[in-house]
Amino acid sequence: MNAFEANFDGLVGPTHNYAGLSFGNVASQSHQAELSNPALAAKQGLAKMKALHDMGLVQGVLAPQERPDIHTLRRLGFGGSDAEVLAAAAKQAPRILAACCSASSMWTANAATVSPSADTADGRVHFTPANLTNKFHRSIEHEVTGRILKATFNDEQRFAHHAALPGAEHFGDEGAANHTRFCHQYGDAGVEFFVYGRYAFDSSKPQPKHFPARHTIEASEAVARLHGLNPAKVVYAQQNPDVIDQGVFHNDVIAVGNRNLMFCHEQAFLNQAEIKQQLDQALGGGFQVVEVPSSRVTVDDAVRSYLFNSQLLSLQDGRTLLVIPEECRNNAAVWDYLCELRDGDSPIDELKVFDLKQSMSNGGGPACLRLRVVLNDAELTAFNQSTRMSDSLFDTLNQWVDKHYRDRLSEADLADPALLVESRTALDELTQILKLGSVYPFQR
Repeated sequence: MNAFEANFDGLVGPTHNYAGLSFGNVASQSHQAELSNPALAAKQGLAKMKALHDMGLVQGVLAPQERPDIHTLRRLGFGGSDAEVLAAAAKQAPRILAACCSASSMWTANAATVSPSADTADGRVHFTPANLTNKFHRSIEHEVTGRILKATFNDEQRFAHHAALPGAEHFGDEGAANHTRFCHQYGDAGVEFFVYGRYAFDSSKPQPKHFPARHTIEASEAVARLHGLNPAKVVYAQQNPDVIDQGVFHNDVIAVGNRNLMFCHEQAFLNQAEIKQQLDQALGGGFQVVEVPSSRVTVDDAVRSYLFNSQLLSLQDGRTLLVIPEECRNNAAVWDYLCELRDGDSPIDELKVFDLKQSMSNGGGPACLRLRVVLNDAELTAFNQSTRMSDSLFDTLNQWVDKHYRDRLSEADLADPALLVESRTALDELTQILKLGSVYPFQR
């Protein structure tokens, strides 16, 4: 049976702002308190989705979260009307309010870990929403994320949905940002590659000293069990703690993979040579690696340009495309290296550059914005087709953004009751466009 890798991108929400909430993410912290443009952010993301759709790739849309999150603010003791909740939070705990207004669900690489049906014991596609326990503003996402995923992949015979792992640091799970699947053909049984930052139950193991290791090996092992994966087809690797301390908060900031190819920095993993050997053995041979040396691209240049937060895509004609942000072209060392790859005999045949500055300024590039889901022919027709990118959906969503989104937003605007009304009105309409049903707390 034919199989395809679909990319489901997160639609940027109406409260996109720069609150600098993500310790360990250099871009997020360095742009704190700048004015954002939610409308432009959403349209930049939509333009990337449409471009990949136009190339013949399967492209879907995942809805944003409800923000401001009044439900969570009430759980934290703020009472009264919605407007009074916002006013009290702004006065007493403005950083908590900012966290409850974050549009970070746009980065759907963190939405979940996905295992294709070719890899799982029951022959269904499995989804586990990430608990994202390391950051409060992200830890409040997984319940609604699960509902959105169920509304998008809503055939129980073909799709299996799990609850997020327990919300404790021992099982810190960052989703597909720390997970890659390798295969020769998408429909083959693949090798699932889980990358973790630390051991939660063994403090003697290496871990970073400055920035947090957000993802634990215990979380990866739990997801592999839940998804019914073949242990012989699972490889675990630890991120290099030194590069975490240089701003590599997720594996997708230092490595990306597609089919039998991994594109990574030479400092990405501990025991990197052994990891590459394990992947080749589990894949049955034919594993390819493009390993970037520090002498050509430093870790700092990789983090600032988001070189590895790119999308490796297989085009219909068999060529391999690397989707990169504009920041890669603006970095001389990175761009020179990429052009050499493209023009030489590397497996990377083509480069495509996108302007994603609104997302990049908050610490998320092309790969952050997408959740990869391998689907066979039957599964491709079974998911909610209203969420599949098309010419008409692209036009509809751009009109929806024009109607509901602001073109500038500051942290002070987050307490504006009108923003809450605007956001809920927009999301209510979006659930009708995407045929999601009642996925948000305000709709229930």
